[in-house]
Amino acid sequence: MTQAAVAERLGITSVKAHRLISRALAEGVVKITIEGDIVECVELENELRTRFALDFCMVAPDLDEEGQPFRALGTAGANYLRRQIEGGAHQVIGLGHGSTLAAVVQQMARMNVADVRFVSLLGGVTPDYSVNPHDVMHTIAEKTGARAHFLPVPFFANSVEDREVLLAQRGVHDILDLANKSTLKIVGIGTVGSSATLAISRMVEPREIKAIQADGGIGEMLGYFFDKHGRVLQTALTARTLSVSFGAHGSDQIVAIAGGKEKQDAIHAVLQSRRLRGLITDEATAKALLAR
Repeated sequence: MTQAAVAERLGITSVKAHRLISRALAEGVVKITIEGDIVECVELENELRTRFALDFCMVAPDLDEEGQPFRALGTAGANYLRRQIEGGAHQVIGLGHGSTLAAVVQQMARMNVADVRFVSLLGGVTPDYSVNPHDVMHTIAEKTGARAHFLPVPFFANSVEDREVLLAQRGVHDILDLANKSTLKIVGIGTVGSSATLAISRMVEPREIKAIQADGGIGEMLGYFFDKHGRVLQTALTARTLSVSFGAHGSDQIVAIAGGKEKQDAIHAVLQSRRLRGLITDEATAKALLAR
Protein backbone atom coordinates (compact mmCIF):
# COMPACT_ATOMS: atom_id res chain seq x y z
CA MET A 1 0.00 0.00 0.00
CA THR A 2 1.13 3.57 -0.62
CA GLN A 3 1.62 5.93 2.31
CA ALA A 4 -1.53 7.79 1.27
CA ALA A 5 -3.52 4.54 1.34
CA VAL A 6 -2.09 3.65 4.76
CA ALA A 7 -3.03 7.08 6.10
CA GLU A 8 -6.59 6.79 4.77
CA ARG A 9 -7.03 3.31 6.25
CA LEU A 10 -5.78 4.40 9.67
CA GLY A 11 -7.67 7.67 9.63
CA ILE A 12 -4.58 9.84 10.03
CA THR A 13 -2.88 12.49 7.90
CA SER A 14 -0.33 11.55 5.25
CA VAL A 15 2.30 13.54 7.15
CA LYS A 16 1.75 11.49 10.30
CA ALA A 17 1.80 8.23 8.31
CA HIS A 18 5.12 9.27 6.78
CA ARG A 19 6.57 10.06 10.23
CA LEU A 20 5.38 6.74 11.68
CA ILE A 21 6.85 4.76 8.79
CA SER A 22 10.15 6.66 9.07
CA ARG A 23 10.25 5.92 12.80
CA ALA A 24 9.49 2.24 12.20
CA LEU A 25 12.32 2.06 9.66
CA ALA A 26 14.75 3.78 12.02
CA GLU A 27 13.88 1.38 14.86
CA GLY A 28 14.14 -1.69 12.64
CA VAL A 29 10.48 -2.63 13.10
CA VAL A 30 9.94 -2.83 9.34
CA LYS A 31 12.28 -3.11 6.35
CA ILE A 32 11.71 -1.97 2.78
CA THR A 33 13.69 -3.98 0.22
CA ILE A 34 13.74 -4.49 -3.52
CA GLU A 35 14.59 -7.96 -4.76
CA GLY A 36 16.43 -8.41 -8.04
CA ASP A 37 19.76 -7.48 -9.58
CA ILE A 38 20.51 -4.28 -11.47
CA VAL A 39 22.23 -5.10 -14.74
CA GLU A 40 24.75 -2.25 -14.55
CA CYS A 41 25.80 -3.28 -11.03
CA VAL A 42 26.15 -6.94 -12.02
CA GLU A 43 28.49 -5.95 -14.84
CA LEU A 44 30.61 -3.93 -12.41
CA GLU A 45 30.70 -6.89 -10.00
CA ASN A 46 31.98 -9.21 -12.73
CA GLU A 47 34.67 -6.76 -13.76
CA LEU A 48 35.84 -6.21 -10.19
CA ARG A 49 36.00 -9.95 -9.52
CA THR A 50 38.16 -10.46 -12.60
CA ARG A 51 40.41 -7.43 -12.05
CA PHE A 52 41.17 -8.11 -8.39
CA ALA A 53 40.86 -11.92 -8.22
CA LEU A 54 37.84 -11.85 -5.91
CA ASP A 55 35.59 -14.82 -5.19
CA PHE A 56 32.65 -12.56 -4.39
CA CYS A 57 31.62 -8.98 -5.14
CA MET A 58 28.47 -6.98 -4.54
CA VAL A 59 27.92 -3.46 -5.91
CA ALA A 60 25.15 -1.44 -4.27
CA PRO A 61 23.22 0.88 -6.61
CA ASP A 62 23.71 4.63 -6.30
CA LEU A 63 21.14 6.13 -3.92
CA ASP A 64 22.30 9.71 -4.53
CA GLU A 65 23.58 10.11 -0.98
CA GLU A 66 25.70 13.06 0.08
CA GLY A 67 29.03 12.13 1.64
CA GLN A 68 29.65 8.52 2.56
CA PRO A 69 27.10 6.08 1.05
CA PHE A 70 26.18 4.51 4.40
CA ARG A 71 22.59 3.69 3.43
CA ALA A 72 23.58 1.86 0.25
CA LEU A 73 26.47 0.01 1.90
CA GLY A 74 24.47 -0.69 5.04
CA THR A 75 21.59 -2.24 3.12
CA ALA A 76 23.85 -4.34 0.87
CA GLY A 77 26.00 -5.46 3.79
CA ALA A 78 22.98 -6.34 5.93
CA ASN A 79 21.50 -8.47 3.14
CA TYR A 80 24.82 -10.27 2.68
CA LEU A 81 25.25 -10.92 6.40
CA ARG A 82 21.67 -12.19 6.70
CA ARG A 83 22.22 -14.65 3.86
CA GLN A 84 25.44 -15.90 5.45
CA ILE A 85 23.66 -16.47 8.77
CA GLU A 86 20.72 -18.25 7.14
CA GLY A 87 23.02 -20.34 4.95
CA GLY A 88 24.51 -22.00 8.03
CA ALA A 89 28.01 -22.39 6.57
CA HIS A 90 29.70 -20.41 9.36
CA GLN A 91 29.46 -21.18 13.05
CA VAL A 92 31.75 -18.28 14.00
CA ILE A 93 31.64 -14.96 12.14
CA GLY A 94 34.22 -12.29 12.93
CA LEU A 95 33.33 -8.61 12.71
CA GLY A 96 35.48 -5.50 12.64
CA HIS A 97 34.18 -2.11 13.73
CA GLY A 98 33.79 1.33 12.17
CA SER A 99 31.07 3.59 10.83
CA THR A 100 30.34 1.44 7.77
CA LEU A 101 29.94 -1.80 9.73
CA ALA A 102 27.81 0.06 12.26
CA ALA A 103 25.52 1.06 9.37
CA VAL A 104 25.37 -2.58 8.25
CA VAL A 105 24.26 -3.85 11.64
CA GLN A 106 21.82 -0.96 12.03
CA GLN A 107 20.13 -1.97 8.76
CA MET A 108 19.77 -5.62 9.78
CA ALA A 109 16.30 -6.91 10.51
CA ARG A 110 15.75 -8.74 13.77
CA MET A 111 16.16 -12.49 13.57
CA ASN A 112 16.58 -15.44 15.92
CA VAL A 113 20.00 -17.02 15.60
CA ALA A 114 20.79 -20.11 17.63
CA ASP A 115 23.83 -21.73 16.04
CA VAL A 116 26.07 -18.79 15.08
CA ARG A 117 28.48 -16.84 17.27
CA PHE A 118 29.94 -13.43 16.51
CA VAL A 119 33.38 -12.33 17.65
CA SER A 120 35.25 -9.05 17.47
CA LEU A 121 38.32 -9.15 15.24
CA LEU A 122 40.12 -6.29 16.94
CA GLY A 123 40.30 -4.36 20.16
CA GLY A 124 37.52 -1.84 20.62
CA VAL A 125 38.36 0.01 23.84
CA THR A 126 38.99 3.69 23.16
CA PRO A 127 42.09 5.38 24.67
CA ASP A 128 39.97 7.29 27.21
CA TYR A 129 37.73 4.25 27.92
CA SER A 130 34.63 6.00 26.57
CA VAL A 131 31.94 4.17 24.60
CA ASN A 132 33.07 3.31 21.08
CA PRO A 133 30.23 4.61 18.85
CA HIS A 134 31.34 2.33 16.02
CA ASP A 135 31.45 -0.93 17.95
CA VAL A 136 28.92 -3.41 16.57
CA MET A 137 29.01 -6.34 18.97
CA HIS A 138 26.31 -5.19 21.38
CA THR A 139 23.96 -4.26 18.54
CA ILE A 140 24.43 -7.52 16.63
CA ALA A 141 23.73 -9.49 19.81
CA GLU A 142 20.58 -7.48 20.45
CA LYS A 143 19.37 -7.85 16.84
CA THR A 144 19.99 -11.60 16.53
CA GLY A 145 19.93 -13.01 20.05
CA ALA A 146 23.22 -14.73 19.22
CA ARG A 147 26.28 -14.84 21.46
CA ALA A 148 28.66 -12.00 20.60
CA HIS A 149 32.15 -11.84 22.06
CA PHE A 150 33.75 -8.42 22.62
CA LEU A 151 37.54 -8.02 22.71
CA PRO A 152 38.09 -5.88 25.85
CA VAL A 153 41.42 -4.32 24.89
CA PRO A 154 42.54 -1.25 22.92
CA PHE A 155 43.08 -1.50 19.16
CA PHE A 156 46.73 -0.59 19.74
CA ALA A 157 48.59 -1.13 23.00
CA ASN A 158 50.72 1.68 24.42
CA SER A 159 53.85 -0.42 24.06
CA VAL A 160 55.01 -3.86 22.99
CA GLU A 161 55.33 -4.80 26.67
CA ASP A 162 51.73 -3.70 27.35
CA ARG A 163 50.55 -5.80 24.41
CA GLU A 164 52.22 -8.92 25.85
CA VAL A 165 50.60 -8.28 29.25
CA LEU A 166 47.15 -7.93 27.65
CA LEU A 167 47.58 -11.03 25.52
CA ALA A 168 48.55 -13.01 28.60
CA GLN A 169 45.10 -12.49 30.10
CA ARG A 170 43.05 -15.67 29.76
CA GLY A 171 39.90 -14.00 28.49
CA VAL A 172 41.74 -11.93 25.90
CA HIS A 173 43.65 -14.96 24.65
CA ASP A 174 40.44 -16.99 24.33
CA ILE A 175 38.61 -14.29 22.37
CA LEU A 176 41.52 -13.77 19.97
CA ASP A 177 41.78 -17.52 19.48
CA LEU A 178 38.07 -17.64 18.62
CA ALA A 179 38.52 -14.68 16.24
CA ASN A 180 41.36 -16.44 14.45
CA LYS A 181 39.14 -19.49 14.00
CA SER A 182 36.23 -17.52 12.50
CA THR A 183 35.54 -18.88 9.02
CA LEU A 184 34.16 -15.57 7.76
CA LYS A 185 35.67 -12.20 8.61
CA ILE A 186 33.70 -9.07 7.69
CA VAL A 187 35.77 -5.90 7.93
CA GLY A 188 35.91 -2.25 6.99
CA ILE A 189 38.71 -0.38 5.24
CA GLY A 190 40.18 2.78 6.71
CA THR A 191 42.06 5.70 5.26
CA VAL A 192 45.39 7.10 6.41
CA GLY A 193 45.18 10.79 7.18
CA SER A 194 44.01 13.40 9.65
CA SER A 195 40.35 12.67 8.79
CA ALA A 196 40.69 8.91 9.28
CA THR A 197 38.51 7.29 11.92
CA LEU A 198 41.65 6.08 13.70
CA ALA A 199 42.87 9.66 13.99
CA ILE A 200 39.53 11.23 14.94
CA SER A 201 38.92 8.60 17.65
CA ARG A 202 42.53 9.13 18.84
CA MET A 203 43.20 5.40 18.70
CA VAL A 204 46.31 6.52 16.84
CA GLU A 205 48.27 9.69 17.60
CA PRO A 206 48.50 12.34 14.82
CA ARG A 207 52.30 11.94 14.70
CA GLU A 208 51.87 8.21 14.12
CA ILE A 209 49.45 8.78 11.26
CA LYS A 210 51.87 11.27 9.68
CA ALA A 211 54.72 8.76 9.99
CA ILE A 212 52.64 6.07 8.25
CA GLN A 213 51.75 8.51 5.49
CA ALA A 214 55.44 9.37 5.08
CA ASP A 215 56.17 5.65 4.65
CA GLY A 216 53.63 5.47 1.82
CA GLY A 217 50.60 4.24 3.79
CA ILE A 218 47.34 4.59 1.85
CA GLY A 219 44.82 2.20 3.41
CA GLU A 220 44.22 0.27 6.64
CA MET A 221 42.47 -3.01 7.38
CA LEU A 222 42.43 -4.84 10.73
CA GLY A 223 45.22 -2.56 11.97
CA TYR A 224 47.54 -3.35 9.07
CA PHE A 225 48.61 -0.55 6.72
CA PHE A 226 49.02 -0.88 2.95
CA ASP A 227 50.90 1.18 0.37
CA LYS A 228 49.56 1.89 -3.12
CA HIS A 229 51.00 -1.39 -4.41
CA GLY A 230 49.16 -3.43 -1.78
CA ARG A 231 52.25 -4.16 0.30
CA VAL A 232 51.79 -4.43 4.07
CA LEU A 233 53.97 -1.86 5.81
CA GLN A 234 55.97 -2.53 8.94
CA THR A 235 55.12 0.51 11.05
CA ALA A 236 55.67 1.60 14.63
CA LEU A 237 52.15 0.31 15.34
CA THR A 238 52.67 -3.17 13.89
CA ALA A 239 54.13 -4.72 17.03
CA ARG A 240 51.45 -3.05 19.20
CA THR A 241 48.36 -4.11 17.24
CA LEU A 242 45.72 -6.11 19.09
CA SER A 243 43.71 -7.78 16.37
CA VAL A 244 43.22 -11.08 14.60
CA SER A 245 46.34 -12.49 12.97
CA PHE A 246 46.77 -11.80 9.27
CA GLY A 247 46.90 -15.04 7.31
CA ALA A 248 48.79 -15.72 4.15
CA HIS A 249 47.42 -14.46 0.83
CA GLY A 250 43.89 -15.77 0.35
CA SER A 251 44.00 -18.12 3.35
CA ASP A 252 41.34 -16.17 5.25
CA GLN A 253 37.82 -15.54 3.97
CA ILE A 254 37.89 -11.79 4.41
CA VAL A 255 35.04 -9.71 2.99
CA ALA A 256 35.42 -5.92 3.13
CA ILE A 257 32.51 -3.48 3.11
CA ALA A 258 33.70 -0.03 2.08
CA GLY A 259 32.93 2.80 -0.31
CA GLY A 260 32.78 6.52 -0.84
CA LYS A 261 35.03 8.95 -2.69
CA GLU A 262 37.40 9.57 0.21
CA LYS A 263 38.09 5.83 0.57
CA GLN A 264 38.76 4.96 -3.07
CA ASP A 265 42.56 5.10 -2.74
CA ALA A 266 42.47 3.02 0.45
CA ILE A 267 40.17 0.39 -1.08
CA HIS A 268 42.35 0.15 -4.17
CA ALA A 269 45.47 -0.32 -2.02
CA VAL A 270 43.88 -3.18 -0.07
CA LEU A 271 42.54 -4.78 -3.27
CA GLN A 272 46.06 -4.68 -4.73
CA SER A 273 47.23 -6.87 -1.83
CA ARG A 274 44.99 -9.73 -3.06
CA ARG A 275 44.14 -10.52 0.57
CA LEU A 276 40.42 -9.96 0.11
CA ARG A 277 38.11 -12.79 -0.89
CA GLY A 278 35.12 -10.49 -1.25
CA LEU A 279 34.14 -6.83 -1.56
CA ILE A 280 30.87 -4.97 -1.03
CA THR A 281 31.02 -1.42 -2.35
CA ASP A 282 28.86 1.26 -3.95
CA GLU A 283 28.32 1.92 -7.64
CA ALA A 284 30.35 5.14 -7.87
CA THR A 285 33.32 3.59 -6.08
CA ALA A 286 33.18 0.49 -8.30
CA LYS A 287 33.33 2.66 -11.43
CA ALA A 288 36.24 4.69 -10.01
CA LEU A 289 38.22 1.55 -9.12
CA LEU A 290 37.77 0.10 -12.60
CA ALA A 291 38.69 3.41 -14.27
CA ARG A 292 42.21 3.30 -12.79
